[in-house]
Amino acid sequence: MNFADHDLQSAPTASRPFLEQTLAQTGFLPVAIRRLAESPPVLDAFARLNAIWARGALDAREREVVVFTVAHHAGCDLCLAFHTVLLAGEPALARALLDDAPLEPRLDALRRFTRAVIAARGDVPDDERAAFAAAGFGPAHALDVVLGVATYTLSTYANRLVRAPVDDELRSAAAR
Repeated sequence: MNFADHDLQSAPTASRPFLEQTLAQTGFLPVAIRRLAESPPVLDAFARLNAIWARGALDAREREVVVFTVAHHAGCDLCLAFHTVLLAGEPALARALLDDAPLEPRLDALRRFTRAVIAARGDVPDDERAAFAAAGFGPAHALDVVLGVATYTLSTYANRLVRAPVDDELRSAAAR
């Protein structure tokens, strides 16, 4: 099964606003977006879930920890490159997340909890729950981790399904 690399003219009408927004924000249309445009509901679901998740209890840095954890688990090189670029203002954090290196204690607890959510399919063992709470996280944070895992499972799985490569623009920006 092959997925078309849509542009603003060939994409389904309902996908075009998302493509236009992406083009305005990035200056180019990533191959992943071109291919995901085949399904307007996928683009819409990802955009809405991401916007909802951003209103939750986790801050932007914490959300990136969840994203990198899911992307590592799913093997989504595109997501790792894209989110490395998003963290350009925090190169040490980006490098540690990309390399799966130790983090500051609170963020490391979040990464371990996210891994436990994924591995246990939500049935996180009591010791992991306790460690998460000891790092200062509460029930809202835990549920937001689940929302982040769901949001980025959609993204990583869809990117892998359409076999989206890491665009040259992302590769060069991530390497800086």
